[in-house]
Amino acid sequence: GVSNPVDALATKLGADAGCLQRLLRLLAAHGIFVLDGERVAHNEASLLLRDDHPQSLRAFVRMLGFDVNWRVFEVLEASVRQGHPATAGIVPDGYWQHLAANPRQAAIFNAAMTGKTHAHVAGILRAFDFTPFRRIGDIGGGRGHLLHSVLDIAPAARGLLFDQPHVIEENHALASERIELVGGDFFMDALPDCDLYLLMEIVHDWPDPQAVAILRNVRRAAPADARLLVIEELRSEGSELDWAKTLDVLMLGLLGGRQRTVDEHRALLDEAGWRVERVIGTTGGTSIIEVVAAGPRQR
Repeated sequence: GVSNPVDALATKLGADAGCLQRLLRLLAAHGIFVLDGERVAHNEASLLLRDDHPQSLRAFVRMLGFDVNWRVFEVLEASVRQGHPATAGIVPDGYWQHLAANPRQAAIFNAAMTGKTHAHVAGILRAFDFTPFRRIGDIGGGRGHLLHSVLDIAPAARGLLFDQPHVIEENHALASERIELVGGDFFMDALPDCDLYLLMEIVHDWPDPQAVAILRNVRRAAPADARLLVIEELRSEGSELDWAKTLDVLMLGLLGGRQRTVDEHRALLDEAGWRVERVIGTTGGTSIIEVVAAGPRQR
C-alpha cells in the first residue's frame, strides 16, 4: 500500500518525528501499521482506525482512551482488596451517570458500541438461524443495530427494542411498522412477550446478583417456549491470552462486572430459571449461549 514519511506525518500532527517513530515502532511490533525505516503504511489492522472503514473501530479505541477508563487502573489495588470498584473519587455517581453528564464522551461511547456491534453482527447472523421467530426482543439493545440486522434476514419477524427511557427517546426515529420501542428498567419493569430474547453484552456489565436479576426478569416475561440468546465474549478456562481476560479486569475496576466462562454463565442462568441448550462460537469473537425456559415462569 501507499507509505508516507514519518517526518511528514509528524509535521502534520504537530509531533516530534523521532518520538512518533518510536510509537509507531511499538504499534508495528503489535501488528498495527507497517513501519519500514522512515516510512509508515497502513495494514489490515490499522485501517480499522479510519472513520471510513465499514467495520471502523476508531470510536472504540477513542473510548478506551477516556481519562476515566485509565484512572480505574490507578485504584485497581483498592478494587481488588475490597471486591468492588474503588471509583468513588473518579465517578461518584457511577459510570453510566458520568456518561449522561458528559455528552461528548457519551457520543463517542455510543459510536464505539455501534462499531463494536457491527464487528460482531456478521458472525452472529451466520451462526444462528433467526428466521423461525416472529417476535424478537432486544433487551438493552441501545441503538438497535443488532435488531435491525436480524430483522433484515428474518423478514417475517417483528422486533422490540427495550432500553432505558432516555435511550429510547434519543432513538425514537427507529420506530417503524416492524420495530416497537419500549423504555424501562430491565431489572424490574415488566418486559413484553417475545419468542426470542437477545441480551448482547449486557450480562458482563454487572456483578452476579444483578446479572441474575436481569436474567430472572426476562424469564418472568418469557412464554414457555421462548428462547434467550446471551451473546458475550467468553473468558477461556485456561491461562492463554485472550481479550476477554483483559476486558474482565477493566470490568472489575470500572463497573464491578466480569467476563465469565461458559460454566459461570450456566450457573447464573440456572439460578434465573433458564437451561443452557448449546453454545455457538462466531467468527466475530463473541459466543452465543442459547437457552430455553426451565420450568414455569418465574414470579
